Amino acid sequence: MQNKQIVVVEDEPDILEVLCYNLKREGYQVFDSLDGREGLALIELKIPDIVILDLMLPGLDGLEICRKLKSNSRTQHVPIIMVTAKGEESDVVLGLGVGADDYIPKPFSPKELIARVKAVLRRGAKVEQPLNKEHIDINGLEIDSRKHQVSIDGNTIKMTASEFRLLYCLASHPGQVFTREQLLNHTTSEDVAVVDRNIDVHVRSIRKKIGDGNSFIETIRGVGYRFLDF
Repeated sequence: MQNKQIVVVEDEPDILEVLCYNLKREGYQVFDSLDGREGLALIELKIPDIVILDLMLPGLDGLEICRKLKSNSRTQHVPIIMVTAKGEESDVVLGLGVGADDYIPKPFSPKELIARVKAVLRRGAKVEQPLNKEHIDINGLEIDSRKHQVSIDGNTIKMTASEFRLLYCLASHPGQVFTREQLLNHTTSEDVAVVDRNIDVHVRSIRKKIGDGNSFIETIRGVGYRFLDF
């Protein structure tokens, strides 16, 4: 981890100091900014391994920074963890929708921050060496995209086409948070009229079919879902 570079953009000096201190203690190279525009310039200069980005910033807010980074070919691959104040669920949904990889609500502990950073970096490593997406095998859950077949502990599970696409989308991106709108794009056809709460129905059905004791899909309150990163 010693060679990993992180840019932190946070306008509260006390929080910024705590963030940088704990990240440096873990061996990361840390660069920081208190301003949105300066932070964006710093990210574009350094092209870090990960960005920790507050939503409420002077100069340029976090959502706009996220949009600019994801529309730039030089920075679109850089993972982003958003730092949000309590009650900003709508902004979390927007942030994930424009390309942020994860979020952490204030207040948070240094231990939680480090765990989130390591998880996002670990997912990035998996992208560089992707798992076999035709056949996914995680803790007894097997998904075969060629046969359109799902099994748990060797027992075949019957699923609808939408359920299969939803489960496959989540399982092939373990640890990544998806909003309901993003999941809808993977589970419905253009000629089918749907509402986002249909995703909740599909998830409940999937959980029932694979067994309530098998906790694969985590609910992210007010945002959506993610498949646990085992």
